[in-house]
Amino acid sequence: MALPLPPGLTPPEVAFLCEMELVTVIPRQRLDSLQLLGGPIPPLHPPHRTPIPLWLALLLKRQRRANILPPPWLSPSSLEAILQVETSTPEFSSPPPLPRSSNTTIPTSPPFLPSATDSAPSETLPYHWLELGELLLEAASDDIPSSDTVRRLMRDLREVRMAKMRAGVEVLEGGREVRMNGVGGMEVAEGRAFIGGVVDGLRRIGVGKETSRREREEEGRQGEDEMED
Repeated sequence: MALPLPPGLTPPEVAFLCEMELVTVIPRQRLDSLQLLGGPIPPLHPPHRTPIPLWLALLLKRQRRANILPPPWLSPSSLEAILQVETSTPEFSSPPPLPRSSNTTIPTSPPFLPSATDSAPSETLPYHWLELGELLLEAASDDIPSSDTVRRLMRDLREVRMAKMRAGVEVLEGGREVRMNGVGGMEVAEGRAFIGGVVDGLRRIGVGKETSRREREEEGRQGEDEMED
């Protein structure tokens, strides 16, 4: 008997989807074009920069056939600026702006934007910032300038943003809404169980209060009927 699947995407599934993101590589060897399910991969010619999926970039990096260019936001200066914004406001930092769509193109959403290439914005965190940064730091730390500083800033950002999510859950107890604009995919996957548990608890409390109110009203009506008799 198969076990019931948890609602939403799990952290490993989010990390798997992150590997579909495009990153920029500098090939060390020539590679012919590849026909993949997601579309053709352009041929690689050293030393021309080429955007390819992250999973392929990691494979070529392990084979020492290409170097990975980190996105502009994965640098000490950019991460320090974003961290300053995160610590100075209770809201999450703004996500990258969506590109303008024409009548002939399909509108894109954050998980499918070129937010990890060398032309990505440097002042905002993309949807897959956490898992993408961890994958690059693990497999291509020698391609990231000041990788130790970047790793520390990534850890600080993660702690600050998780604290904001916990604070947002506390707001739910007062019946108010929480703005989740700018929250990344891995952050949602990691916080879903905690937030879902809090919401279910609040729902049970609300049902209990409603049941108690109805019981008091019923007892009040019965008392009135007895007095009339």
